[in-house]
Amino acid sequence: MMFRVNFEMPHTVRSRYRIAVAACYFLQGLVFASWASRIPDIKSALQLSEAALGSVLFAIPIGQLCALTLSGFLVTRFGSRRMLILAAICYPACLVFLGTATSVWHLATGLFFFGMSANLCNISVNTQGVGVERLYRRSIMATFHGLWSLAGFIGGLLSTWMVGQNIMPFPHFCVVFVVAMIILACSYRTLLPRDFHPVHHDEAGREPVFVKPDRYIVLLGLIAFGSMVCEGTMFDWSAVYFEQVIDPPKSLIRLGYIAGMCTMACGRFLADRLVVRFGIIRVLRTSGILIASGFLLSVLFPYIETATFGFLLIGLGVSSVVPLSYSMAGRSRKMQPGVALTAVSSIGFLGFLIGPPLIGYVAHALSLRWAFAIIACLGLMTTVVAGRLEKLPDYIGQTKESL
Repeated sequence: MMFRVNFEMPHTVRSRYRIAVAACYFLQGLVFASWASRIPDIKSALQLSEAALGSVLFAIPIGQLCALTLSGFLVTRFGSRRMLILAAICYPACLVFLGTATSVWHLATGLFFFGMSANLCNISVNTQGVGVERLYRRSIMATFHGLWSLAGFIGGLLSTWMVGQNIMPFPHFCVVFVVAMIILACSYRTLLPRDFHPVHHDEAGREPVFVKPDRYIVLLGLIAFGSMVCEGTMFDWSAVYFEQVIDPPKSLIRLGYIAGMCTMACGRFLADRLVVRFGIIRVLRTSGILIASGFLLSVLFPYIETATFGFLLIGLGVSSVVPLSYSMAGRSRKMQPGVALTAVSSIGFLGFLIGPPLIGYVAHALSLRWAFAIIACLGLMTTVVAGRLEKLPDYIGQTKESL
């Protein structure tokens, strides 16, 4: 399907597309945050050690990786709108299944399908986001991801209230499922009907579905990798770190997670303006420094005030890296947007693959503080790799050309 970008489209029509896609980002963030913020409760209910928790969390990135190629194919073949509607139903449904887990294998199975549906949702919603961004002819991807983070912040607050009311994960997840279905029912009619496909032809004059990633895509994937390792650590281990290392009152165990999600949301709403003013490379380099500084501050000064400030820095640091990487990938001149996003996600989600088990195994062998110190070093990957993008033809081209 070919979608010709109509820059003369009425503003009200573009706004409806933007609001619908933004709602789906919010839906995705709310579902993930609801799971991440209840990890300590499920860990306690199943009596899991740090190493066991790290192993079972491994099921999410395995599911994501198994779905990566399939998601790219499905979105390219059937369109992001259909796949997003499907994923927006399956993703919260899998969350409800996680709330019924009574054993490690039950939980691991649920997390595998949770990861698969999360990936399909991720590829399809970002393909929609790239399409809307082209309609606006300016960077708005970070704002979309800001709504994801805002949903994460709200989901964290909701989870804190649920825990305070002694509400178990299952009824909590059922409430989230109902909210997700209401959001989908209000937005699915005004999603982009077709995807933008830049015309790429091979030597035979055909449009190939899969193209070997070039250096530009690989570097974007590595930037996303460094950020996703740290982002996954913040999602999956922040509450556990506060519980075991910081040892605050029970009501403040999720303070680090909420702090990180708060600054992540704020950073994403500001990122598009910062890119215009300072340039995307400077924003990415600064992000890596903020990430490493936040983890090191939490490790060196394990007190509630300093650790919370550290997670504020982490959230701010990771806020713009992934949306900017996806936005740049969607502008590739050699690959279809859905396939380019899949390629960057394939590399980036390896961070989610190695992050949770790495934290669990290092924490079991040494301590959580040592594990977080190692993750701080990986956070600097964003800073190191970002500088190499400036010399590439694809990057230079898109800085001189409009979206």
